[in-house]
Amino acid sequence: MLVITGIARLGRRTKELAIRLKAGDIAVIDHEGIDGVAAWSLVARGARAVLNAAPCFSSQYPNTGPQVFLQCGLPVWHSCGAAVFDLHDGERIKICAGRVYRAGDERVLAQGELLTQEQMAKHQIKTMAALGRQLNIFVDNTLAFVQREKSLLVDDLALPPLKTKLAGKHVLVIARGPGYRTDLFAIRGYMDAMQPVLIGVDGGADALLELGYKPDMIIGDMDSVTDAALRQARDLIVHAYVDGRAPGAARLQALGLGFGLVRSLGTSEDVALLTAHQLAADLIVGVGLHSNMIDFLEKGRPGMASTLLVRMRVGPKLVDAKGVSRLWEGRLRARQFLPLVAAAMLPITIVMCVAPWSRLILRLLWMKCRLVFGY
Repeated sequence: MLVITGIARLGRRTKELAIRLKAGDIAVIDHEGIDGVAAWSLVARGARAVLNAAPCFSSQYPNTGPQVFLQCGLPVWHSCGAAVFDLHDGERIKICAGRVYRAGDERVLAQGELLTQEQMAKHQIKTMAALGRQLNIFVDNTLAFVQREKSLLVDDLALPPLKTKLAGKHVLVIARGPGYRTDLFAIRGYMDAMQPVLIGVDGGADALLELGYKPDMIIGDMDSVTDAALRQARDLIVHAYVDGRAPGAARLQALGLGFGLVRSLGTSEDVALLTAHQLAADLIVGVGLHSNMIDFLEKGRPGMASTLLVRMRVGPKLVDAKGVSRLWEGRLRARQFLPLVAAAMLPITIVMCVAPWSRLILRLLWMKCRLVFGY
């Protein structure tokens, strides 16, 4: 019987909870149909277990969060109900057979269902059958929004003054899309060689910090990026609604950080791409960008009109690195490894044979062997 104890950390918005989650904590969330990026954020922060007040599965499409939990071996109990939020943030709790207790209290506070591969398989079959209908709705929404968002194709953004220069340079735009960490890791050689301008879209900036890179610019709502990343960037751009509302501005003001505002109908990723294009970047490399229906459904958007329009405008400047880590897994087979070893040993062998000191060492070793073995 699985028994887990730990400190409960509560957060109804998973991406905000992940910022303050510590290794060994038990994440308490309320996230129906959890997406892959949110699930991975809890895994990466070292959560010991997850209690989800809502079902982990979406009733409309095959969301990827449950699969991330299962692949990483993180125990998750879902459909725990609202009672799980009667816990206090920071208190010690115990989970036993899906039942949730306060430490030292035998009263059951809440009870959830353990996430299993069998549940995942049933969910995949159920939602895949309905995916055609979701696709029709998604396409209709996309076409309807194209009319409203077509200004993205022709109008420039009203950009604030920026310290970072992009003209004639390579620009790397990283967002928290599926696989963004592994793809970013896979292109480190390019980053070290070309030294591109680094633009983090919200929490994408933290992925740069994790690999030892400093973001030049951060663009977004500022709700899923750490204070440490915000303090590292030269330029901060808050993505605002077209009516001027910018919820992320209050956080930066509280931190005493200077920033600019950009109003746009598109996503924060779109704003980042348009900014690089408008400021005459020579090449734009995208990592973790959302680019398909499941990505956008998990992001909570009914269509991807803005992304289609922006990619049309940016055109051949954009190189999408999504999935690049899967092109080469870096595994050497024996027949590949042995020639490398032979090639490396050849100059060493030549040096050992030619150098006077190496001949002396070999002669001494030979004499030692004769004494040891008696011949």
